[in-house]
Amino acid sequence: MFKSWKKFRKSKIYEYSEVIIVAVVLALIIRTFVVQAYKIPSSSMVPTLQVGDHLFVSKFIYGTKIPFIDKIIWKFSKPKRKDIIVFKCPRDLDKDFIKRVIGLPGDKVMIKQKIVYINDKPIDEPYTIKAPPLPMAMYSIRDNWEEPIIVPKNNYFVLGDNRDSSYDSRFWEYLKKDLIKGKALCIYWPPNRIKIIK
Repeated sequence: MFKSWKKFRKSKIYEYSEVIIVAVVLALIIRTFVVQAYKIPSSSMVPTLQVGDHLFVSKFIYGTKIPFIDKIIWKFSKPKRKDIIVFKCPRDLDKDFIKRVIGLPGDKVMIKQKIVYINDKPIDEPYTIKAPPLPMAMYSIRDNWEEPIIVPKNNYFVLGDNRDSSYDSRFWEYLKKDLIKGKALCIYWPPNRIKIIK
């Protein structure tokens, strides 16, 4: 029995099996804790991300889902304003959404005539689709608030770049940090769209 086992260990089948098993385990670890691929299904992030873009998302940058390590990572690497992040939809946890971080914990957020104000100052948003100005009566409630909101601790306010075609924090308010899955890093497909995401 031992001789046959030693013989098997020297065989090509054993070598290939070993390589395949190691590769599968490494792929699972990377996909679970480090990087995952996503495909953009909607136009909510146009023009930054187009329908059909394939991108890599860093799952490690904001945490690993391992409590002790998460606490350490979170101290040094929290979502920043204008980061593009993937997260579980607060209204449907089975769906992943991708949006841009606009409001950080403690921020005062206000939207007037589609212009976003953070702590009473309008923010520069060159990445959004610039729609022509509308008469005041034509602005929807989501784009013309009566009162500002304060983003609670451990929560974020996120918006799509294509504001007229995005289901985001204007509808369900805050995104809890525990629902964040990672930060968008780069588009890797199609070839003419390959780029670092900013």
